Amino acid sequence: MPKKAVKKTTKNASEKAQGIIKPDAMQGKTPFFEDVRSILAEARRQAYAAVNFIMVEAYWKIGCRIVEEEQAGNERAEYGANLLRELSQQLGDEFGKGFSEANLRNFRQFYLTFPDWEKRYALCSVLSWSHLRLIMRVENPTAREFYIREAAEQNWSTRQLERSIKTLDFERRLNAPEKRTKKTTTEIIPVPTTVFDPNDFVKDPYVLEFLGLQEPWEGYESTLETALVERLQQFLLELGKGLSFVGRQFRISSETSHFYVDLVFYNYLLKCFVLIDLKTSKLTHQDIGQMDMYVRMFDDLKRGDGDNPTLGIILCADKDDTIVHYSVMKESQQLFASKYRLVLPSEEELRDELQRRHVLRIENEE
Repeated sequence: MPKKAVKKTTKNASEKAQGIIKPDAMQGKTPFFEDVRSILAEARRQAYAAVNFIMVEAYWKIGCRIVEEEQAGNERAEYGANLLRELSQQLGDEFGKGFSEANLRNFRQFYLTFPDWEKRYALCSVLSWSHLRLIMRVENPTAREFYIREAAEQNWSTRQLERSIKTLDFERRLNAPEKRTKKTTTEIIPVPTTVFDPNDFVKDPYVLEFLGLQEPWEGYESTLETALVERLQQFLLELGKGLSFVGRQFRISSETSHFYVDLVFYNYLLKCFVLIDLKTSKLTHQDIGQMDMYVRMFDDLKRGDGDNPTLGIILCADKDDTIVHYSVMKESQQLFASKYRLVLPSEEELRDELQRRHVLRIENEE
């Protein structure tokens, strides 16, 4: 036994001398290892961000030069028609792949879409070229501002950004900037990032295609609730930023009765609780009255010092805007009713639905 122990000790010493350290041997040095690991990870992140920013800036400058060259005069029109083809060939010979005619057209479109990029978008150094190619295809300039800000602040992956654009995330917000702009105004001003109105937070409809349920669906509300909790990360992304999950079937009690709210969240940006009640059928005035009671009870029993008023959102399979208009929800700043969609609708379907509702809302406000 002693000889084996000596051999083991000698072997371990030899491994350490060669830099061969097994994972279990690092358990006693976790803080040191984590410090070094964090230094390297942060260095790589900064290096990637710096390279990304430099390359995006280069693409913008290339786009700028292409536009300048193409617009040099009518006498150069014939040359301009072949400009991208020739430039692609010359750059490919010297710099390799990445400079196809399609990419050069993207650089040109990048400059045309964001002619003031260098002055206005320092925040967006965290966005990759893949992010920007998605955003610059959004036609609405105010929506582009929104997606740039949200993608940068929330560190969206390109997949998250693409889903947000496909589901018209900007347009689905109840109080998007373009809806607050007067018809006589030609300039649309983006919402300041320091102001966060509850109406900018709530969407209608919510798209829950990640649940894998089919429409029409007439299951139990408890089944829908369970599916949302099981896919909480995706649900939080769809709900919006600033939310943390508090609980399901959250009990609030009076002196004589107990009541249970389906889902409760807290929004640290709005500094308030957000209650969600799930309805797998069409919205009724009883549903609105119930949520109104939940919100009032939460404000009275759970709202803390410094918290803003509680928000209540009824997620329903369908709703009649007339019921919403002639209920307490019309005057309340705390109650909202939104449809949910279980399949990913086409942009045309979403736009038709949004246009119908926004027209109704504008007529009611006038």
